[in-house]
Amino acid sequence: MKVLTFKGGTHPPERKDYSNQKPLQKADNPKTVYIPLQQHIGAPAKAIVNVGDQVKIGQKIGEQQGFVSCNVHSSVSGKVIAIKERELPGGHGICIIVENDFKEEIHESIKPKGKLEELTKEDIVNIVKEAGIVGMGGATFPTHVKISPPPDKKIDVVILNGAECEPYLTADHRLMLENPEDVLFGLKVLMKALNVKKGYVAVENNKPDALEALQKAAQKYEDIEVVGLKVKYPQGAEKQLIYACTGREVPSGGLPMDAGAVVNNVATAAQVARTIQTGLPLIDRITTVTGSCVNEPKNLIVKVGTLVSEIVEQCGGLKEDKKVGKFIMGGPMMGIAQYTMDIPVNKGASGILCLDEEESKTPKQQNCLRCGRCVDVCPAFLQPLYISAYSLKNDFEKASEYRALDCIECGSCSFICPARRQLLQSIRNAKREIIASKRK
Repeated sequence: MKVLTFKGGTHPPERKDYSNQKPLQKADNPKTVYIPLQQHIGAPAKAIVNVGDQVKIGQKIGEQQGFVSCNVHSSVSGKVIAIKERELPGGHGICIIVENDFKEEIHESIKPKGKLEELTKEDIVNIVKEAGIVGMGGATFPTHVKISPPPDKKIDVVILNGAECEPYLTADHRLMLENPEDVLFGLKVLMKALNVKKGYVAVENNKPDALEALQKAAQKYEDIEVVGLKVKYPQGAEKQLIYACTGREVPSGGLPMDAGAVVNNVATAAQVARTIQTGLPLIDRITTVTGSCVNEPKNLIVKVGTLVSEIVEQCGGLKEDKKVGKFIMGGPMMGIAQYTMDIPVNKGASGILCLDEEESKTPKQQNCLRCGRCVDVCPAFLQPLYISAYSLKNDFEKASEYRALDCIECGSCSFICPARRQLLQSIRNAKREIIASKRK
């Protein structure tokens, strides 16, 4: 098999052996779920239930507000005991808090959506929208928006990201290995929604068992190709994945659709398949619980709204002989460090990572050596050292000239820097300031 890749990138330690041999396991049912109304890029959903209401599994409890927004559904049956602001991954937000009655009652609206050949493009878009499906690799971009490109954008290929190039994370690996049919059927649904005749599932070749399972399952699909990717970070980034699979480059400032492609995560496709087949919206997801401080790393199927602290306890808790230095939602390269475990799992929670103090140390920064290694590894062909330098001087206009907004925030530059410069942090700040200036 030809191994595909892109220019740039780096090779952080994989550390997937904590959990890559751990089969999918259903997490215990939580006594209470804390379901955020903001679990997606775009406007928060609006609560459509009240305190005291009885709700069922799959019932819509939050309604999308605008095109770039998503519905929110209850992951348990029970009573709404509060609607209030609380801690969430990355900040604060309104949650609908439901006390589980453990009756496992499914809402009357939950029904299979019919045969794929009988569904129209409009049917599929509406089903995905109603189910509140988002990008489950961590980006949480509303999927119904992705599969509704403007008429002038001609899409001819759909690519599923099965790279899972972030260190430690193995949720997608186990999904592809154990449920390849869901991944491929979901891809077929997305292809039909976009009227596309070619689909790829792209998997890094450090997952040979998942590649084999997908290739075997894909034999009945002439229009789907399962391809191997070179093991390199950030192999799963949209623009890099498109180049690896098709040789096309997304223009500066452009979107994947400008290269005729739509990219989705394998978990997103699998959720689309389950929604078509069962009618259930996005109410649970696979989350890797891992790291040097976790007693029993696992790949758990977790109900949205379950507290992270409860999930970690189901993995044997934290090791007594180690002190947690950093707790991250997601992977170590692009995940967000948290200050508490008293936060709920949301639709984008691909990983819960607990690192000890030694792994979490932030090295002391030194002056830039002008070695150019950050330029060599940048997958977006940027000059991170200059963008960072102008950001630190608050010269955001100059940072913009150096294409700061094209940064995909993969962190390769910070990882590779021998002077331990925190390049990504300053580039992120520049992006925020540039975007805010444009809005004005």
